[in-house]
Amino acid sequence: MGYSKRQFVTAALSEIGMAEYVFDLQPQDLQSGLRRLDAMMAEWNAKGIRLGYPIPGSPQDSDLDSPSEVPDSANEAIITNLALRLAPSYGKQVMNETKVTAKNAYNTLLSRATLPAEQQMPGSMPSGAGNKPWRVYEDPFLRPPVSPVQAGQDGAIELY
Repeated sequence: MGYSKRQFVTAALSEIGMAEYVFDLQPQDLQSGLRRLDAMMAEWNAKGIRLGYPIPGSPQDSDLDSPSEVPDSANEAIITNLALRLAPSYGKQVMNETKVTAKNAYNTLLSRATLPAEQQMPGSMPSGAGNKPWRVYEDPFLRPPVSPVQAGQDGAIELY
């Protein structure tokens, strides 16, 4: 079972030195941390880092004790980056090691989320010896990509 949202917020608070004050944390502190966590995960989701985190429709719909459903490989990135976002509101300075860890963990998430751009061969590229263009059409070049607009009504692709 993965981290709950409460565990992420308390771990981020302990990263900035608030662990010994866990009994002094008020419910509004935890709710504020939860709102920051939800906002950070929504931002990452918009950037293409999809971790399976349940983003609520409004702040009132979020629950501290619900599971986060993120993979274990993302825990360090979430905790340290949330700590960076929470520290100024408590007047805390974040250690350089935490900043470096947050940056490296975030870069790891970015590299896992990045997919190469899909490309198709241009129509000016020779088809090569393995292709037999004489079976379909009399052109020594690869055929250009077919868009869905060029497809027929029945879904069949029309030949040029």
